[in-house]
Amino acid sequence: MKPIVVYTQVGCGPCQAEKAWLAQQGIPFEERDIHQNPEWIQELVRLGSTGTPTTVIGEGADRTVILGFHPQRLAQALELL
Repeated sequence: MKPIVVYTQVGCGPCQAEKAWLAQQGIPFEERDIHQNPEWIQELVRLGSTGTPTTVIGEGADRTVILGFHPQRLAQALELL
């Protein structure tokens, strides 16, 4: 399975919804709360995002970046459809 990183922050409703959705699907992921590590904020900016959740699926040229919580796009990127 491709590695999954979800950038989140406290008080973000869509972040909570995405984490719950991933858990329901049985999909492991790494959570990076942007307020816990300043480097994670910089990573988020380098991804072209200014908000959470931002999800990175895969690595390198094969990676997919999803801005916001979009179950359909996540399912497609994770080949669940």
